[in-house]
Amino acid sequence: MRRAFEAVGAPEVRRRAFGFHGLLRTIVGQQVSTAAGNAIWRKIEAALDPIAPAAVLAASDDALRALGFSRAKARYAKALAHAVQTGALDIESLATLGDDEARALLMQLPGIGRWTADIYLMFSLGRPDVWPAGDLALAIAAQRLLKLRKRPSPDRLDVIGAQWRPWRSAAAQLLWRYYGNA
Repeated sequence: MRRAFEAVGAPEVRRRAFGFHGLLRTIVGQQVSTAAGNAIWRKIEAALDPIAPAAVLAASDDALRALGFSRAKARYAKALAHAVQTGALDIESLATLGDDEARALLMQLPGIGRWTADIYLMFSLGRPDVWPAGDLALAIAAQRLLKLRKRPSPDRLDVIGAQWRPWRSAAAQLLWRYYGNA
């Protein structure tokens, strides 16, 4: 980590909105580059005012697709909006839960897996010890930094990340910066 820090410096503190807005933003960022996710998000911000469950539920699938949602992400966005609007997901209460409990609740929703839950916990809830082991850029950065012959699997990346407890969120952010500047 010292070598990564000396190479790229401290990462910027990244925070996202809390609640529905932040979780929807995380869904938008699934499996796309940061630049692509940001471009799609700008379209959403321009079209949905406010960014709220009712606005997502009122939008047609075609309207969401025109904003950059894939079919699957439009379905995930509507499922999230429905869960929040009906109270099936008390999104405000996630801040009071432990990481594992919050992650488990989020992962009950369609389209929210470990990566999405972890990114939300890290960037929207500011949790200090989250390690999104399924993140491709994180795996590539760890491979480069640690001079591994092959990219680590998520399970192997979990083992690697354990050494940075209880500050794995900071380690992940430094590795992402290292990846982005390699």
